[in-house]
Amino acid sequence: MPISAAQRAALVTATTVLLAAGCSDGGDDEASDRPTDLAGLTAQQLEWAPCPPPSAAEGGGAAPSPLPGGAAWECSFMDAPLDYAKPDGETIELALIRAPARDQANRIGSMIYNFGGPGGSGVTGLPSFAPDYEKLRARYDLVSFDPRGVGRSADVNCLGDRELDAYYAMDFTPDDAAEEQALSDGQKTYAAGCEDESGTMLPHVGTENAARDLDLMREVLGDDKLHYFGISYGTELGGVYAHMFPENVGRALFDAVVDPTSGTEAGALGQAKGFQLALDNFAKDCVARGDECTLPGSTVAEIESFILDLLAELDKKPIAGIGDRKLTQTQAINGIAQSLYSKEFWQYLEQGLDAADGGDGGLLLALSDSMNGRDQNGSYSNIQAANAAINCVDFKERYTLGQAKERLPEFRKTSAVFGDYMAWALSSCSQWPVPGTWEHPDVSAPGSAPILVLGTTGDPATPYEGTRAMVDALGEGVGVELTFEGEGHGAYNGGNACVRNTVNAYFLDGKVPASGTVCK
Repeated sequence: MPISAAQRAALVTATTVLLAAGCSDGGDDEASDRPTDLAGLTAQQLEWAPCPPPSAAEGGGAAPSPLPGGAAWECSFMDAPLDYAKPDGETIELALIRAPARDQANRIGSMIYNFGGPGGSGVTGLPSFAPDYEKLRARYDLVSFDPRGVGRSADVNCLGDRELDAYYAMDFTPDDAAEEQALSDGQKTYAAGCEDESGTMLPHVGTENAARDLDLMREVLGDDKLHYFGISYGTELGGVYAHMFPENVGRALFDAVVDPTSGTEAGALGQAKGFQLALDNFAKDCVARGDECTLPGSTVAEIESFILDLLAELDKKPIAGIGDRKLTQTQAINGIAQSLYSKEFWQYLEQGLDAADGGDGGLLLALSDSMNGRDQNGSYSNIQAANAAINCVDFKERYTLGQAKERLPEFRKTSAVFGDYMAWALSSCSQWPVPGTWEHPDVSAPGSAPILVLGTTGDPATPYEGTRAMVDALGEGVGVELTFEGEGHGAYNGGNACVRNTVNAYFLDGKVPASGTVCK
C-alpha cells in the first residue's frame, strides 16, 4: 500500500511529543538555583519580528500560518548563559515564538509551553497546536521556545543525514554476539559524533539549566509569575522548576506526567508497560470491529501474535520501504510505538501492519521516520540528538550492554512486543562522553501555588501511575490531581470537553478543581 501525501503530512505534523528510550530523570550539577548576578541578561529587550520558516534542526517546512483573525506569529532570540555557574561568561541564544493575547486590557501574562521529548521544538510545536489554545490566547500571550540544545537554540548535532539513515536502520535488539558488537560500535560512533560536533554544549543541556532558562525567560518577558503548560517531559521540567523556584510559580499544568520517582530502569519498564497497554487497547478495538479490521485474528492474543510473527520475519529479512530504504525490525517497532501516541493514529497502525504483511513497509517506515525527525527529503531535525544529550546528562546510571541483557527476562514479561527494545535501550548512554548526575529529579515544591497534574489512564508513553507520584512528590497543597479516563499521550489536546473546561477555568479564572476530579 503506497503511503499518500495526506498520510505523510499527518504523520509529520501531528506528533510533537516523541518516544524516548526512557524519560529523563535528572539534571546538571551546577549551581543549585539561578545566580543572582544576571542583571544584564534580565534587562535585555527582545526584538520580535515575523517568524521565518523552521530551520533544518527544527524540522524544516513553511513559516507558521497566521493565527485565527489574521494575527502573525512573532519570533525572537533571548540570550542565556551557557554555564549558569559562570553568568558573566559565554552566552547562547534561545529561540522564542509568541502570539500576543487578544484582550491586552485583561491580559494575565505569558503562558510558556514545553511540548516534551526532551528535544521537541516549541517554536514549531506551538503553531501546530495553536487552535487548541485559542481560548487561552484571550488573556495570555502564548509563548514557546526551543530549549537549549534543541532546534535553533545552540542545537546539538551528532551525525549527518546519511549516517543517521544507517544508524536508525541498525538492529537495536541483538540476538547474538556479532549483533551485540555491532550495536556497541554504533553507540560508540553516535556518541563520538555528538562530542565532535557539539562537545561544548553537551555538559550544559540538562533539565536544571532549562529550568533556569525558564525563570530568566519569565523575567525578560516581564512576568512576576511563571504561567506554564508542560506536556510529557515538559512535566518533569515543570516539576524541577517548581522545586527550584517555588515562589515564582503562577498557574501551571502538567499533562501526560513523567513519574519523578522512577529511576532509569523503572522508567523504561513503565514505558514498556504503557505501550503494551496501548497496543492491547488497539487490538481490542480491532477485535470489536470484526470484519472491518483488516488484521488477522479474532482475539487480542491472535492479533498480537501476528504482530510478533511479522517482527520476527523482519528481523530475518527487511522488506521494501520507501524508495531504496527498507523497513527493518527496529524501524517497525518504532513505527508501532509512534502510532500508539494517539487513538487517531490507530488507523495508520492497522494500515501499516496490513501493508507490511503484504511486503510493503512504507507506512510503518514513515511512522518511524516521524519519530526520528526525518522528512521525506531525507533531512533530519535534531530532536533525537537533543533527546540523547539531555537524557544522558540527566541520567546518572550507565548500563552496559551486558547489564541491559541481564534485564531482558523482566522486560519480556512486561511486554512481548516492546520488552527487548526497551531493555537494550538501557545501554544508550553507556558510551556518552559527559557524566550524568541524578537518579531522579527532586520536584518537591513547598510554598508553590497549586499545580494541576493531569493524567490519562491509557497513556502509552507516560503511564497513568506517574500522575499520583507527581502529586505526592510536589507536596501537600501543591499537586492537584485531574484524571482523564481515555487513550493517548496528553489529554488537553485530545479535545475532551471536561478536560478543556476544567483546565481553561483554572488558567483563565483561577478556579482550582478538587484534587481527584475525573473526566470521561
